[in-house]
Amino acid sequence: MLLSLITYAPLVGVLAILVLRMTSKPEDAKAASTSRWIALITTLATFALSVVLVARFNPNDAGFQFVEETPWFAGLFYRMGVDGISVLFVLLTAFLMPICILASWKSIESRVPEYLIAFLLLETLVIGVFCALDLVLFYIFFEFGLVPMFLIIGIWGGQRRIYAAFKFFLYTLLGSVLMLAAILFMIGTTGTSSIPELMQHHFDPNVQTWLWLAFFASFAVKMPMWPVHTWLPDAHVEAPTAGSVILAGILLKMGGYGFLRFSLPMFPNASDLFTPLVLGMSVIAVIYTSLVAFRQTDVKKLIAYSSVAHMGLVTMGIFSGNTQGEQGAIYQMLSHGVISGALFLCVGVIYDRMHTREIKFYGGLVTRMPVYAAVFLLFTMGNVGLPGTSGFVGEILSLAGVYQISTWAAILATTGVVLSAVYMLTLYRAVVFGTITNPKLETITDMNWREVVIFAPLIAATLYMGVQPNSVFDLTSASVDQLVRVYQAAIGG
Repeated sequence: MLLSLITYAPLVGVLAILVLRMTSKPEDAKAASTSRWIALITTLATFALSVVLVARFNPNDAGFQFVEETPWFAGLFYRMGVDGISVLFVLLTAFLMPICILASWKSIESRVPEYLIAFLLLETLVIGVFCALDLVLFYIFFEFGLVPMFLIIGIWGGQRRIYAAFKFFLYTLLGSVLMLAAILFMIGTTGTSSIPELMQHHFDPNVQTWLWLAFFASFAVKMPMWPVHTWLPDAHVEAPTAGSVILAGILLKMGGYGFLRFSLPMFPNASDLFTPLVLGMSVIAVIYTSLVAFRQTDVKKLIAYSSVAHMGLVTMGIFSGNTQGEQGAIYQMLSHGVISGALFLCVGVIYDRMHTREIKFYGGLVTRMPVYAAVFLLFTMGNVGLPGTSGFVGEILSLAGVYQISTWAAILATTGVVLSAVYMLTLYRAVVFGTITNPKLETITDMNWREVVIFAPLIAATLYMGVQPNSVFDLTSASVDQLVRVYQAAIGG
């Protein structure tokens, strides 16, 4: 019951806020404040439960643990469970949610209860994605997660929020239609919707090709991979700060998780067949989006393109099909969840004060905001992949894994690491260094205690993962080794 408790705990907060909302007047300041505290306490309780989950997880067991299985309807089963690949994504989701609630404490002032309800619903649906062991249940969680994020962008976003919300929704929904068709075919062919059983089923190689393409259409958009990445910068720019944190920190990881859970174990022959295509698309993503990021004038859009480039390294690591690549991809996703979320929060700090994200507006912030400058520097270095930060471990392992199957792909992808240093250090120099030339910045104030509290756990996670990577590998190794072993055996490696 622990997984169900973690998954549905946020709904307790939803019910409490709904009751409060129905018994108070619209835009009641006291009700809004109470709603914030309810959401914060609920997300902290969910995080505490996820810590218990990780503490009780057996790292030596490569199979699924904490399995729950109950008859549902029409022959379908409610199946939940986690392994070494998924358990840390549950922890990451629960870790970022209370940070998002705190980040929205002052910046969201309209329809506060509804905003918090959307976030709590999103937490339930995302955790459900990582815990689902049934195809239908996975699809329900995967697709319904679009709805709260659509509302968060469309209601509380920027000036072009409606356009960005619909673009986000349509891109991700259209990709998932093909996945639904593939799911129905798989259930009809095998007579089961159990993910563990389907991982043991050997699909005909010709059938694998079509199933792989159907799932790829959905997961590639979710990552997002080039060339279906264009919805992401628009969604990030228009989303509120906390929305960007969840979008980059968690929702993008659902695509990578899908590749690890479905594409490699269920369709190994097709994965091997399409590996050159994936590597080509990933190399283009790494180089092209890095160059595009360098030319951006909006801080948020620059970081959004940076996310696409980093996800390119992730897909390369996943489809390398070896232990280094898989471990590097998982580590990179976890690291990127923390670092990219922190970078968007850094943007939110100055946006809340100046209400603009234009790079040219800023300059010389180090003289007025020394604490902010130090925090921003740490996460800039983490995004670049500086040794000692979590970003380094994931990048170096992913590249090492890719190098084993394609020297040229690894060399070209390495240029992305260089380019990331170029655009991130250029951004940092433009925003933080120099002297203040804009008189409007003379009144800007440094980070307050609430913002320090928000960044403290992110700083700790970035540094701890940078110097203690085995804390992650100890949990993921058994499941990753089994995945690689099964995949290599299937393709005759």
